[in-house]
Amino acid sequence: MTKNGILCETNEKRVHLDPKNSDPLGINFVSHAHSDHLPSKNGGTILSSIETNKIAHLRGFTMENHVNILDDFALIDSGHILGAKGLLFDDTFYTGDICTRDRGFLHGAKIPKCKTLITECTFGLPEFVFPKIDEIQKRVNELISELYGKGIPVILMGYQLGKAQTITQLFGHWAPLYFHDSVKEMNSLHQNLGVPLNDGVGHSEAEKNGLLEKKPWVMVAPMLSSKNKFLQEIKSKYGAVTIGFSGWAQSSKYSFGRRADYSIPMSDHCDFNELVDLVVQSGAEQVYTVHGFVDEFAEHLQKLGINAQPLLENSLDDFT
Repeated sequence: MTKNGILCETNEKRVHLDPKNSDPLGINFVSHAHSDHLPSKNGGTILSSIETNKIAHLRGFTMENHVNILDDFALIDSGHILGAKGLLFDDTFYTGDICTRDRGFLHGAKIPKCKTLITECTFGLPEFVFPKIDEIQKRVNELISELYGKGIPVILMGYQLGKAQTITQLFGHWAPLYFHDSVKEMNSLHQNLGVPLNDGVGHSEAEKNGLLEKKPWVMVAPMLSSKNKFLQEIKSKYGAVTIGFSGWAQSSKYSFGRRADYSIPMSDHCDFNELVDLVVQSGAEQVYTVHGFVDEFAEHLQKLGINAQPLLENSLDDFT
């Protein structure tokens, strides 16, 4: 681990895993297109999926010298968002952000066997065990139905990239269906990449044409703060109720997971039990934890008899 992310030296190659700044002399693996995993500048070879490249371009980062295939490196579907990959090389598997649950068009990751595992642990505490997706659908559909029966419009909120598309597929059968303009733009790219999502009208067009006056309706929007001007205006003008989707809603300790009128614990990451399962499935002799509750999760794995430790600077040197 370095200030520029995770660095591995392999076969005389410098491999950076989700670097903040691309190494002009190395291979730079970008697992997916969420902003916290995109590099701030180009340099060297950038390895990612085609989908990640296209989504990154939409978000303002054009990858130069991009490849999606490279000898001795295997990109493994991570099930996090569209195009998200883990990286398997030299008996080492780096998960990136990962989810082993099927969710709409996203299929859960299949874990490869490896000797060294570098795994995220965003939800690496036992309290983070998420409900099944069919339970979430049932609960949310019942809630929307109840609000619709009272003529109340509903805003479904989740991250603009990833969660919003899953929400669209799970609940896009409600009509009329509207989208925050940023979600509509991202959904359009997903549709162009072959993801089946229902169409709807963007919020600017809907407001301009007075469509939101005809209640009730459903709108899919990014996860917004209650202080957000757009959200305040929509709630005040149309009496809309918000339903937010976040893994952090599983715990009462994290208020930012409960920004909505109703909060649903749904995540694009593995929950605690799924993280433990993926470690066991990998058969790894050495596990390194990154991103999240690294100390707590490593300690839990140690109690299970698994060699695990948080990834610290230079701690990979003996294994890659």
